[in-house]
Parts: sequence; structure tokens; C-alpha cells
Amino acid sequence: QVQLVESGGGLVQPGGSLRLSCAASGNIFSIYTMGWYRQAPGKQRELVATITRGGGTNYADSVKGRFTISRANVKNVSLQMNNLKPEDTAVYYCLATMAGNNYWGQGNQVTVSS
Repeated sequence: QVQLVESGGGLVQPGGSLRLSCAASGNIFSIYTMGWYRQAPGKQRELVATITRGGGTNYADSVKGRFTISRANVKNVSLQMNNLKPEDTAVYYCLATMAGNNYWGQGNQVTVSS
């Protein structure tokens, strides 16, 4: 089992920056991929970015060049979000995958508005 605790998020104006962090606990040494998904009101949850244990990254086209995912170690992942747009407004969920199972954080609200 893996537990995920997220921090960061909040309200920011368009063009601003935010940083999300996620810390895993539990059976952390079996975690392979960590990342972020988001869900806007009335929409399905969608990929934002992921990073594997080996450092391979994958980004949604909508965030390429603006967001950067990083992984300090096996249990900590961060998402630096720059040049935020109103369409980035959503609840952001941390993800960890282990042995084919997905584990989710509680979600953090990110609101981009003037």
C-alpha cells in the first residue's frame, strides 16, 4: 500500500506560477511511476505529467513548455507550473503506480483567475 500527501496549489493570476508537491509513504520502494492528473468541473480526469523511476517523463500537449515534473527520490515528486492559464484550473491529483495498481492523493485545487 502507498499513501500520498499533496501540498501546494491555490489561487494565482494568469501568467503566474505555482508548485505542487507530493510525498509518498508506505511501500515506497515498489513505486515505479509518479505523476499528476487533473480534473476540471464537468470533465474527465486527464493526464498532466508523469515521471518514471528512471527519470523518463511524459507531458500532456497542453502543458508542454510550461510545466516541469521532477522527482527528488523514490517518494517525492513535484510539479512546477509556469505561465498558468485559466484553462489550467482544476483539481490536481498525485498518482503513484506500483505493481500495476494506481494510488491517488486527495487532490489539490488550482485556480487561475484574475
